[in-house]
Amino acid sequence: MAKVEGLRCRECGQCYDKAPIHVCELCFGPLEVLYDFESGPQITRERIEAGPPTMWRYADLLPLDGEPTVGRQVGFTPLVRAENLGRALGLREVYVKNDAVSHPTLSFKDRVVAVALSKAREFGFQTVGCASTGNLANSVAAHAAEGGFEAYIFIPHDLEQGKVVGTLIYGANVLSVQGNYDEVNRLCSEVAGKYGWGLANVNLRPFYGDGSKTFGYEIAEQLGWKAPQHIVCPSAGGSLVTKIYKALGEFSQLGLIDGVPTKMYVAQASGCAPISTMVKERTEIMRPVRPNTIAKSIAIGNPADGYYAAETCRKSGGWAEDVSDAEIVEGIQLLARAEGIFTETAGGVTVAVTRKLIEQGRIPKDESVVICITGNGLKTIDAVLGKIGETIPIAPSLASLEEALAQRAHTLPAKTVPVQEPLATAA
Repeated sequence: MAKVEGLRCRECGQCYDKAPIHVCELCFGPLEVLYDFESGPQITRERIEAGPPTMWRYADLLPLDGEPTVGRQVGFTPLVRAENLGRALGLREVYVKNDAVSHPTLSFKDRVVAVALSKAREFGFQTVGCASTGNLANSVAAHAAEGGFEAYIFIPHDLEQGKVVGTLIYGANVLSVQGNYDEVNRLCSEVAGKYGWGLANVNLRPFYGDGSKTFGYEIAEQLGWKAPQHIVCPSAGGSLVTKIYKALGEFSQLGLIDGVPTKMYVAQASGCAPISTMVKERTEIMRPVRPNTIAKSIAIGNPADGYYAAETCRKSGGWAEDVSDAEIVEGIQLLARAEGIFTETAGGVTVAVTRKLIEQGRIPKDESVVICITGNGLKTIDAVLGKIGETIPIAPSLASLEEALAQRAHTLPAKTVPVQEPLATAA
């Protein structure tokens, strides 16, 4: 594996030994993992391809000192060539990176938690936890159960019931905090200091964050060892978009791909869009907001990596956009009816923002686009209830069925996705 030399402040460059810390003592900037890729084994395409069909095929590029102890089956989710969605959006070449089918908890958070809790074991923690808007709660609880950790999960009090149940089922201690995510996160910072627990997105954050790099590695490998021209990514804390771009940069640095032509785009809900607003106003100052959106999984009003997410958009030549709750539901429906992929609200945000970016002319219709789907729609059913149609009641007889079909024929809406000849595969 690559040698993890320690941690380094992203602001002032101060270096630290490997430890469960996440903030610089000198300037209070965030810390990131410092690697030495030269001292380990030579990292080649062949070495990666010979690895397991999981995120651990990239173990040489991740911050563990030994083998993973939890989450060994996480990752290497499908990259789907979405031709139906492409026709609906007017795109020649569009892909969906589908972490809605991630093992075990149906979100990309399984990647970061597999790294964070494996690192927690290396540091000797017995108790782990997190502050979460839902998906991270599910994943920490599941991996804690697998690894035999005691788990304390802190969530906002108004979280979707699907995500609450998806955390309680693993036996974790779930604390429902009377506040929004930012208030929950502040509490967890105090908890980490007082109790000495390993909190995935607090004192383990530098290691946790680098688990997201595997999302970007997989995109490049699954595209035939090349980077796409555009990636649209939902943003809550802002880390994922930065880590995908970092991953592509590392692949380019190691000679695994030929450069990074990729423009990165942040997708947010209009009811919680501090990063999008920052980019669109072309300012260096991020103004925290109080979330008000159905997209609760990305409703972080004061994102820890918001500045860096905006910087990634700018330096890559990308942009940021946000969409209304109604547009989010439309995005969920469009992806489901075009590709048979049921995404949670964050994915609805990403699809709807992609459509808006195309309409604005920011994403050309003849260039390659990857849309990041980070969670499963079964977790956020409440967001679409009453907005996607109803069942058709019939009696158990053919006559009743025929009557229903006749009525249906008069009210059937036009298909969302037109039937056309398959698109030619781009070179």
